[in-house]
Amino acid sequence: MAPTMAELADSILLATDAIPAGRVSTYGDVARVVGCGPRLVARVLAGSGGEACWWRVVRADGTIAAHLVAEGTARLVEEGVAVRAGRVDLARFRAELE
Repeated sequence: MAPTMAELADSILLATDAIPAGRVSTYGDVARVVGCGPRLVARVLAGSGGEACWWRVVRADGTIAAHLVAEGTARLVEEGVAVRAGRVDLARFRAELE
C-alpha cells in the first residue's frame, strides 16, 4: 500500500531533521530516501512553518532558492558551511542520508 500524503510529509520532515548541522542535502537526496519527488520535498518544507531545518536542503547544483538565499546563507554560515554566491560546495558539505 502506498504511503499517504501525511506519512510522506512526516518522513520528509524526519529526513530533513536528520541532516547534521554543518552539512546539506539536496531536495533529490531527501526525495530518494523518502520515496517521493523533489518537488514534494520542497512543498512540504515550504509549508512546515519553518519548523524543519529547511536551510540544510539545497538544489541539485548546490544553490539556495533565490527567495531563501539571505536567511539560508546566514544559517548555513553559522553552522560552518561555506556559501559562495548562494551556492554550497556539495562535494565538501553533502550529508549521506540513509
